[in-house]
Amino acid sequence: MHRKILLSLAFGLVAPALLAQETAPSLSAGDTAWMLMATALVMLMTPAGLALFYGGLSNSKSALNTVGMSYISFCVASVAWVLVGYSLAFGTGNAWIGAWDTWMLENIKINDLQGTIPTLLFVVFQGTFAAIAVAIVSGAVVERVKFSFWAVFSFLWVLLVYSPITHWVWGGGILSGSGELDFAGGTVIHINAGVAGLVLAILLGKRKNFGNGGEKPLSLKLTVLGSALLWFGWFGFNAGSALGANATAANAMLVTNVAASVGGLAWILIEWAYRKKPSLLGVSSGVVSGLVGITPACGFVSVSGALAIGFVSGLVGYFGAVKLKSLLKYDDTLDAFGIHGLVGIWGSLATGIFANPAINPNAVGLLYGNPSQVAVQLIAVLVTLAYSALATLVVYFISALITRGARVEESLERAGLDEAYHGERGFNIHTS
Repeated sequence: MHRKILLSLAFGLVAPALLAQETAPSLSAGDTAWMLMATALVMLMTPAGLALFYGGLSNSKSALNTVGMSYISFCVASVAWVLVGYSLAFGTGNAWIGAWDTWMLENIKINDLQGTIPTLLFVVFQGTFAAIAVAIVSGAVVERVKFSFWAVFSFLWVLLVYSPITHWVWGGGILSGSGELDFAGGTVIHINAGVAGLVLAILLGKRKNFGNGGEKPLSLKLTVLGSALLWFGWFGFNAGSALGANATAANAMLVTNVAASVGGLAWILIEWAYRKKPSLLGVSSGVVSGLVGITPACGFVSVSGALAIGFVSGLVGYFGAVKLKSLLKYDDTLDAFGIHGLVGIWGSLATGIFANPAINPNAVGLLYGNPSQVAVQLIAVLVTLAYSALATLVVYFISALITRGARVEESLERAGLDEAYHGERGFNIHTS
């Protein structure tokens, strides 16, 4: 009897410690390995995938400059992110902005965890998101913007536009508790960047050759290659947002591939109907549209939802990039607003329609009995649109003041920015 009492007392003392050990978060080697790979995949999207996608579409005299804008975006954003961007986005703060408690990653120890992965790995993963967001904006203004302006603008935009919206949605801010569903960046990245691109395009004005046919794209082969690299990297973008090697990541990867495929088919079908000719530019643009559309939804929808989202994304991308731009005559050079802004809006709203509780029990969309989710998504879209437009306007004027203007001289623009501005050429071809 005494032995039983002693054993019971011992168990009572030890059990809480054992339970604490079981429930305390611990590093997962599998999750960490996957997130290291996912981070590398997302990194590939900006200085390689987006750079080639945009560079191939640019004219032959400014293609290298276009590639360089994506490349420099990654460099600048990476520095801005570790200096203070991460702290503003994910630091403890209030409903509007994070605090400076992790400025220069101070107070983050090497063994600190975010879930089951190192916090420092989470930092660099999220930093690649900031980099591609600002690089997307560049597509709206290539062939006419100062490189110095772009470097300053990129730095300030990450801090003053991207980081606050990230805090609102993912960092515990005003939209975090609203019930908005944004798994990998529909509002944070695509709507935000697309609207910013449109604002910049309007402020800078049209290219000198806009509307007269201009020059043909340098190389559609580079554009198709760039879209393929974006597609490849997007698996890290979407599946990596599960922050672990788990079933949610697997589903996100599956629906990402499905939406991209059907987006490419939708674009090429409607192009075939209108122009009677299917183009490789069309299918590659449709693939990117499908990827954009599924981004906020990939952790919440099944294959059936992905098919619908991807198909409509291809149609929205086509009408936004081709028809709407032609109708309104704004000069969004490489369709940052049409493909990322408008399709991002559709994807965010579609998440509220197709969110399937069988995929995530906390995400219930219109088709599964929760029509209010669409209203929640719409509010988040409108908040992002308004803030991104106004804050980008402010950042534009600050950057232009620092660099004494945002637009290159007319003579440089007409001569082409590669040789006239950088003293380099994209292709050094010599004929005898």
